[in-house]
Amino acid sequence: MSPVPCALPSRRSLLASVALWIAGAHAPAMAADAPTVVPAPTTDPAVAPGDTELVAVLAGGCFWGVQGVFQHVKGVNSAVSGYAGGAEHTAKYEAVGLGDTGHAEAVRIRYDPRQISFARLLQIFFSVAHDPTQLDRQGPDTGTQYRSTVFAQNLEQARIVQAYIAQLTQAKTFANLPIVTTIELQKRFFAAEAYHQDYLTRHPDDPYIVINDLPKVANLRRLFPQAYRAQPVLVGTSA
Repeated sequence: MSPVPCALPSRRSLLASVALWIAGAHAPAMAADAPTVVPAPTTDPAVAPGDTELVAVLAGGCFWGVQGVFQHVKGVNSAVSGYAGGAEHTAKYEAVGLGDTGHAEAVRIRYDPRQISFARLLQIFFSVAHDPTQLDRQGPDTGTQYRSTVFAQNLEQARIVQAYIAQLTQAKTFANLPIVTTIELQKRFFAAEAYHQDYLTRHPDDPYIVINDLPKVANLRRLFPQAYRAQPVLVGTSA
């Protein structure tokens, strides 16, 4: 049986997290150690004059940290943790945790393209939100439900992401490590249970959050100061 999603407190003891940290299996090096800003995509989807809110769905390991990062990004109207890639009837915490439903823990981001572009969201995603070179895992979490995936909302998004991966690969951005991020087109997103939402904000002292996710938010603030906002947009306030 595959490990459960990043949610059970019994699996988030300080000793277990520290042991993983020492063993080198902690949160992505790009997020928790000394991350660098990766180049932005050279192209970006066209935005119609009347577009005031667009959607991006990104998966990069435990959704607690990915949601927490994008809740601190200016121009993001909402960031909701959930599941994408599988069927509606299995889009539940217990089922996804088995690792065989086809889902990935994902975050649906609604954003204002007049304030932030899809390209900048991708740049943040690949710079600080996760490590795109880790296959079917992120840090201490393993399984296909923790895969790195962009759930493209249309063919244009898919084209932009494909070109971006090729751009970063050609530039050897990740020290010749292959980028394993996949692109899945027009897969449905299902919001996760209420207790997963705003988890980073509500549980800042959780050892898992302290070790794996708070450094991501700190790196967002340090590396993307113009895109960072101190007050996160929470699910409860953005609904």
